[in-house]
Amino acid sequence: MNKAGWGMSALFALFMLGASITPKFMVMDAAVDSMVALGWSADYLLLIGCIELACTVLYMIPRTALLGAILMTGLLGGAMSANIRAESPLFSHTLFSIYLGVFMWVALWLRDERVRKVFPLL
Repeated sequence: MNKAGWGMSALFALFMLGASITPKFMVMDAAVDSMVALGWSADYLLLIGCIELACTVLYMIPRTALLGAILMTGLLGGAMSANIRAESPLFSHTLFSIYLGVFMWVALWLRDERVRKVFPLL
């Protein structure tokens, strides 16, 4: 379980770095277009990218993983809220934050015995 959890956590971190954080830091058209479609100014790209990076780093460090997961959950909730307000497609855009959050929490549950004790699913 531990290896599967760390593998899933690595996939989560790589996804965040490649699909979300890097485009924001590099001010790529895809990131700018997404922000504009949600009604946000592209001026916030760097700030949101820094917050995402901080949450991802905290999540990957064993001692701070729970804090990182909680903060990332808040960030994903904000992303979902923005997609709801912009009336984005439900399953592909709005609920993607839920999919990503569930994946992140399952990975943490698999890799951290303390989390399994709090949430004994098996």
